[in-house]
Amino acid sequence: MGKQVRQVTQARPVPVERQRRLTRVGLAVVAGLRALGGRTIAMIATALAVVLAVIVTGIVLSRHDSRPPIPATRARHYTDTDACLLTDHQGINGSTAATVWRGMQDASLRTHTRVTYSSVTGEQSTANARPFLNAMLQSSCEVVLAVGGAEVKAAQETTERYAKVGFVLVGGGSADKTPTNVSWVPTGDGLREAVAAAVERVVDARN
Repeated sequence: MGKQVRQVTQARPVPVERQRRLTRVGLAVVAGLRALGGRTIAMIATALAVVLAVIVTGIVLSRHDSRPPIPATRARHYTDTDACLLTDHQGINGSTAATVWRGMQDASLRTHTRVTYSSVTGEQSTANARPFLNAMLQSSCEVVLAVGGAEVKAAQETTERYAKVGFVLVGGGSADKTPTNVSWVPTGDGLREAVAAAVERVVDARN
């Protein structure tokens, strides 16, 4: 039977010089506390206790926040109807186009119709506006609005081929021989309200 060897770890003695330094530090601390006085020591201890309590309270509240969660913003529910605006190269930055766009947004609030716009870039001509208009029609725009000379002309030439699409043309067009799917809106005072009303009529007629 083998012998069990028990290892005993001996503590290293603290050097005498280190002991003396620790002793001097301890005496200095005691002397400093005595110099402060009992009242001052009590005030320091109270301040430290308050700071500690604030820290602990903050940690607890951050881990256990009982506030109700902020509800998510409710998204607007849109119908399947799209109203699309065709403008010149200025987009909705032009004075008239900006007013038309605001009228479309008013109509969107009441009918929940999605509204978008497209700008004709490059040459400002009827021939160059047609591809932009065709892209709108092929993307299932049920209501098409046009503002600008070339844009209105291109839309006017297309109305008979797209009888199921409602057209709102901005300008001084004549009501004579106008197809039933076309509404003319004159520029000037009341343009925003007239555009909103025209879009609403077209949308209501489709529903």
